[in-house]
Amino acid sequence: MPNVSLKAKRAYFAKVRQANYAASLRLEGVDVASSYRPTSSKAAVLKKYRQN
Repeated sequence: MPNVSLKAKRAYFAKVRQANYAASLRLEGVDVASSYRPTSSKAAVLKKYRQN
């Protein structure tokens, strides 16, 4: 297993923490900024990459 730098770990956990916080707010009924939600559906992403 490759070693991961501390900077990469911190960036990953910051991203996950933000996503969890946004999901928690959505569950409470608070409208969150769309910048933290994926804009494409899974099907749209798969279609795009299967064309190549």
